[in-house]
Amino acid sequence: MAQSNYSVSKAFAIALTISCLIVAASAGSFYDEMDITFGGQRAKILNGGQDLTLALDQYSGAGFQSKNEYLFGRFDMQLKLVPGNSAGTVTTFYLSSQGAGHDEIDFEFLGNSTGNPYTVHTNVYSQGKGDKEQQFHLWFDPTAAFHTYTIVWNPQRIIFLIDNIPVRVFNNHETAGVPFPKSQPMRVYASLWNADDWATQGGRVKTDWTKAPFTASYRKFNANANKVGSNSKSTTSENDNQARSTQGLDAAGRNRIRWVQNKHMIYNYCDDKTRFPNGLPVECTRSRFL
Repeated sequence: MAQSNYSVSKAFAIALTISCLIVAASAGSFYDEMDITFGGQRAKILNGGQDLTLALDQYSGAGFQSKNEYLFGRFDMQLKLVPGNSAGTVTTFYLSSQGAGHDEIDFEFLGNSTGNPYTVHTNVYSQGKGDKEQQFHLWFDPTAAFHTYTIVWNPQRIIFLIDNIPVRVFNNHETAGVPFPKSQPMRVYASLWNADDWATQGGRVKTDWTKAPFTASYRKFNANANKVGSNSKSTTSENDNQARSTQGLDAAGRNRIRWVQNKHMIYNYCDDKTRFPNGLPVECTRSRFL
């Protein structure tokens, strides 16, 4: 990754990381929590279930999904992204329901040519409709070490966090006619796949298959969430459930998200008047942290 992408903000980012509240939680085994969904031996569970790697070659990528379905919660995953020339590759960590009118909450990491920054692509779908993209460049090299990516999903809002620093909030504006994902249980998904028709610089930079296989690493998945199913129960106490169901941003969180969005956001659908010539989506007038 280019040094210019994060050198200026490095000291401030370190200070934010140290000062933010770190949520301690024991991580479950990938053997217990996840099922491999595609890719065969390209998906490997290692170290007694503590680590999972996905590989991509010219024949296939790989992916996995949670054994459980959830309705609201906090979902943490540590990722180390494809190093070097990752152009054309997409690494993901997201929540999704099934069916034509599905809900989805996305973290997608769009690779780039060597020395250029990853793009973190976020989106929210409700009742099958998305088009709510925000994109960011990171203030660190996501290929050099593991970093924690978090989705908080409750009836009031969705919060995207990186190393516990909020980067985006999508609030529930159903009263203004904006669909919000709150009734369909979702599973956790992750994948590594090729999307060189669009992922890197609009598809201008293609995947260099001489560098394959490309590998991304996952560890320390944790869900403090409400499991859905006949034999399921919440993974946390009633008090934790209540706190999680209304979690928002405090003053420190608002300061951090302003810093991220002012310094590191590279695309916001709420600013794209060319894309929405008849007027921006209604939620764009309601909260600057969407």
